[in-house]
Amino acid sequence: MSWSGRLLVRRLPAILIVGGVVFDMGTPASYTAAPFFSAAPLVAAPLLSLRGTALTALAALLGEIWVVTYRSAGQNYSESVTEIVTVLVVALLALGINRVVRTADARLASVRDVSEAAQRAVLPMPPERLAGLALAARYVGARADARIGGDLYAVQDTPHGVRLIVGDVRGKGLEAVETAVIVIGAFREAAEQESTLGAVAGRLERALQREGGRRNGVERTEGFTTAVLAEIPADGQSVLRVLNRGHPSPLLLTPDGGLRELAPAAPALPLGLGEMASRPDRPDETFFPAGALLLFFTDGVTEARDLLGRFYNPSSKLRGCRFPGPDVLLDTVVEDVARHTGGAPADDMALLAVQRPMGA
Repeated sequence: MSWSGRLLVRRLPAILIVGGVVFDMGTPASYTAAPFFSAAPLVAAPLLSLRGTALTALAALLGEIWVVTYRSAGQNYSESVTEIVTVLVVALLALGINRVVRTADARLASVRDVSEAAQRAVLPMPPERLAGLALAARYVGARADARIGGDLYAVQDTPHGVRLIVGDVRGKGLEAVETAVIVIGAFREAAEQESTLGAVAGRLERALQREGGRRNGVERTEGFTTAVLAEIPADGQSVLRVLNRGHPSPLLLTPDGGLRELAPAAPALPLGLGEMASRPDRPDETFFPAGALLLFFTDGVTEARDLLGRFYNPSSKLRGCRFPGPDVLLDTVVEDVARHTGGAPADDMALLAVQRPMGA
């Protein structure tokens, strides 16, 4: 919802009270404005604070009393008392609803805080500089679901160059976090030891297969992790190698505002489903010019929907834009997704940006 829409909703209780007064003054005595005054505190209960709800309830009750007094000459006494009592009971009910809503919000906020702290422990922020590259990362939890997700990222400087992974474990909850920890641990070890990205992916595949063998049910047969691995060689070449295993394609943003989606030459299955693969992993190579930015993200970005159900398209949103660094790029994407959805995303988002400095 837009800012103007949220402002209108918060003013709705006052609009109902004023509307009740106008309605009663502009209609015959046989009509009653009690529904307006009763609705005002009920609308205020989930939207406003306890103080705001109490003030709305008091204003609604005084408005009903004033209206009944103003129209007392043409209205039955018992009907007047009934209307006042009705508004009073609804006002008290609204105060109770407000208390329940605020208590639930506080508990949910506490759960989210714990979830975000656990997520930070699993996904520590990468350094701002690594092997001459500028880095930034963001993790945005979904407000619709307080459970910890399986979105992951990791960056490591190795003898073969800077290697990174961005991925998304199937499912949510502790099992997804456990799998994410296994993937990150296996990646850090394999990135140091293996000479190619294909070999790194093979090590991750075997780690996930071992983990799947220890699980039961659906997770044993259908557990998988989408991931994109990348390598920026240590020899100073302006080359980027990308190996995509069923993950949203990263974007390459050039200093002149150009944008290119780094889609794989041939699609590949996610990690954990390697037994179904018919070919070995081969990374795609592309030119990575000085000053260019790489943007990696999970499907929480591309599957974010607006009120009409339209997906967020980072390529169309970022094409033609210029960013001074990875932090600004990620802040822009996160804020743009929030505007697109009218609030927080419905799914977790993990984002990683890398920039090759000018003159590199």
